[in-house]
Amino acid sequence: MLLANYNLTSIVNFPTRTTHGSCTAIDNFFINVSQNYSIKPLVNGISDHDAQLLVLNNIIRPTQKLATFYIRDYNDYSIHEFLVRLSMESWDEVFAGNNTNIIFNKFLDTYLKIFNTCFKKKKTFTPHIHITLG
Repeated sequence: MLLANYNLTSIVNFPTRTTHGSCTAIDNFFINVSQNYSIKPLVNGISDHDAQLLVLNNIIRPTQKLATFYIRDYNDYSIHEFLVRLSMESWDEVFAGNNTNIIFNKFLDTYLKIFNTCFKKKKTFTPHIHITLG
């Protein structure tokens, strides 16, 4: 009943293990019954356990496309440059105020200017999977 609620059914209807005159179906596939499929035993002759070959027709097939991403370039030189610039910055203007919000915003502005200068963004291309009907 539970499988039927999700439109699933067992499709292995042949023995997958044969030993000493007995046969059992110890393996099984459960698929959506609306799928166009074929299944058959794949007798390997190596053990008492046979494989199953499932062929799905007209299924959704993923394809890869390149997606553009931006990453920051971190290296020993850029990290050193960042630390040097932070240490050379005059923080007097930041700490001169008495309003916490203004102090934080000045600090963040100064910090981000140095950060963005030292750690440049680079464009990179990464495979991205899109699902298309096959």
